[in-house]
Amino acid sequence: MNSKDSIIKTAQKTIKAEGDAILSLSNLINEDFSNTVALILKSKGRVIITGVGKSAIIAQKIVASLNSTGTPSIFMHAADAIHGDLGLVLKEDIVICISKSGNTPEIKVLVPLIQRAKNKIVAITGNTDSFLAQHAHYVLNTFVEKEVCPNNLAPTTSTTAQLVMGDALVVCLLQMRQFSSSDFAKYHPGGALGKKLYLKVLDLSSINLKPEVPHLASVKEVIIEMTEKMLGVTAVTKNHKIIGIITDGDLRRMLAKTSNFEGLTAQDIMSPNPKKISIDKMAIDAKEVMETYGISQLLVENNGKYAGVIHIHDLVKEGII
Repeated sequence: MNSKDSIIKTAQKTIKAEGDAILSLSNLINEDFSNTVALILKSKGRVIITGVGKSAIIAQKIVASLNSTGTPSIFMHAADAIHGDLGLVLKEDIVICISKSGNTPEIKVLVPLIQRAKNKIVAITGNTDSFLAQHAHYVLNTFVEKEVCPNNLAPTTSTTAQLVMGDALVVCLLQMRQFSSSDFAKYHPGGALGKKLYLKVLDLSSINLKPEVPHLASVKEVIIEMTEKMLGVTAVTKNHKIIGIITDGDLRRMLAKTSNFEGLTAQDIMSPNPKKISIDKMAIDAKEVMETYGISQLLVENNGKYAGVIHIHDLVKEGII
């Protein structure tokens, strides 16, 4: 077997092994899991998640997911906790300790300190007989048969199991809180995901110039308006209501058909009944219209009156596309 085949086979074996381990994890979900969700939901405090080594990295990811879905959380490294950071834990906080073995020195020192402060402890561990499991109020079992590492040493399958257990908590909590897409947008205002959820057509069209010509405007007036507004398009209106659109392409087609356009007006060369979108629609809706009809500009209206233009470049700039 050549090296290329060997690499592919090893990767496939790794993915299958971890996938099988994760599927087995569903059999370990019990009342401790549902009780943990209920505990967090009724808590007036935060969720403090702690661990050491690779478990600490998993803890940070779970904290990030919880914070972004409506559950205030803080990461606390177990080693730092016993050297001063334990002050992060307040009276109403719940502490989730992540440890594969549940018997690391830091955990053995930390858990009694948390108990003394009378905070609830949730263990995420693969060893239900461990010190951590025996001293936790609830245990989320992340047992795996072995690491996918050939030497059964490097945390691989076990950390994947911890991560998935954390995701299960996150999803259950956001569903119980009825966390909506608009709630999600509040926590992600700067990212592309958030923009898809809160950015409106008005937010984009309002930053563009507003090319507009009356239906009886001359071709010269059309060209001047399109040149000055620099969007490669203009709306054709009658009493400020959209009746057509003229694009660069429409002008080229006109020039290909006639060399004398002296008597032509905007309504003679426009494309009637253009695609439009309301000013209060979401930007993601504009994207869908453009993609469906293969267009790069979309006229915007407000209560039936012309209100501007949204360009595909606006969507690209904001990360919607």
